[in-house]
Amino acid sequence: MLKTAEAVTPLHPDKICDCISDAVLDACLSQDSKSRVAIETMGGHNIITITGELTTKANINIADIARTIVGDNYRG
Repeated sequence: MLKTAEAVTPLHPDKICDCISDAVLDACLSQDSKSRVAIETMGGHNIITITGELTTKANINIADIARTIVGDNYRG
């Protein structure tokens, strides 16, 4: 049996994308505990794409959430 594992640095685009998706979920659940969130975030080369399904009564701004996460992680 062959086993493999992937490890990336904390500022790798995959990690940042995971943080964005998690933050969208947290924002929805903080306003509507019955939120249904299926969000995928893809990023690289200064482009972030957020896609998926969102059923919630929460009022959130996904672009602002993404900007906050990226800004928190890439301040110089």
